[in-house]
Amino acid sequence: MGTLADICKPTFITVAPEDTLGEVAERMTKQNVGAVVVKDHGRLIGILTERDMLRAMAARVHTSEARVRQWMTEDPITASPGMTLEEAARVMLDHGFRHLPVVDGSDVLGVVSLRRVLVDTTPPAASA
Repeated sequence: MGTLADICKPTFITVAPEDTLGEVAERMTKQNVGAVVVKDHGRLIGILTERDMLRAMAARVHTSEARVRQWMTEDPITASPGMTLEEAARVMLDHGFRHLPVVDGSDVLGVVSLRRVLVDTTPPAASA
């Protein structure tokens, strides 16, 4: 049974609460990620996801003016690196989100996606 430590990659984007949505969207697109970690003074205070960005667009905000702090999910649920993939999938499905920050104490180790968790928990197909 795999854990989040097995699939968590340390390549994630960290943004500040005062960054604009436009700046963050450019970075997310460039690195092809669906969520970013929001830190203030080195402390995790939120997560900004594609869904949060869609909510902002639906509200017709100007991305050059709207700030991350206005649209992020504050105090996100987090997971430890030792959490199993099955447990992580259950947390995300139960709460209706697709990205989960992985933390060790106050250190953010990465962000895992539901897709990645499910791919790694699916047993390989039997060969004929």
